[in-house]
Amino acid sequence: MIEVKNLTKRFGKQLVFENLNFKINDGDFISLIGPNGSGKTTLVKIMMGLEKKTSGELKIDKQTIGYVPQFRNIDLDYPLDIEQFVRLNLKFTLSPKKRCEDNEQIKTILEKTKLTEIKKRPLGLASGGEKQKAYLAQSLLNDPRILILDESTASLDVEVKMQLMDLVKELNEKYNLTVIFITHDYELTKKYTSRALFFKNKTIEEVNVSDVSEDMFEMRG
Repeated sequence: MIEVKNLTKRFGKQLVFENLNFKINDGDFISLIGPNGSGKTTLVKIMMGLEKKTSGELKIDKQTIGYVPQFRNIDLDYPLDIEQFVRLNLKFTLSPKKRCEDNEQIKTILEKTKLTEIKKRPLGLASGGEKQKAYLAQSLLNDPRILILDESTASLDVEVKMQLMDLVKELNEKYNLTVIFITHDYELTKKYTSRALFFKNKTIEEVNVSDVSEDMFEMRG
């Protein structure tokens, strides 16, 4: 699914990371861990084609990626409901046939993300977890094979974090969706992910999830 060989990134003279080597397979649930400034976000931007690598190889189909951002607060008077917000990721069409197909797709995605019953709720009045589910639903519209969660549980309370991650785990297992979870959350890493890639000393190493420790999230990059 993803293969990285000797991947290096510099901004001018500043080295972000060098000689990254790893593989991510179909259906993996990977945590990408390490302290702030270690290169996690830069790596994801390169994966998504938003940043250029300095050297090395990256094999990935960028068209198959869905992305869920960190929690963003939304004004109470935001004009769209949850269903309308999810629809923003669809291309506008005048074709009746395509619009019918889009409606079916929206219906399916809302069911997958357990938003059907609240689809008409104004997004500004939705809870933090419901808003993140709406972002998740948006990211699934193009039927991605890879889902990137970029600190998507940050700022949510513990119960809501678990609910969101339970849903992602269900999608991972039911649809063989490959998940890359960028996180500073030790508990979620241990509970939900099957492999961990740890940024350390400008490079990356794979560690067993059972060996992940809290200090890995606190060290300097």
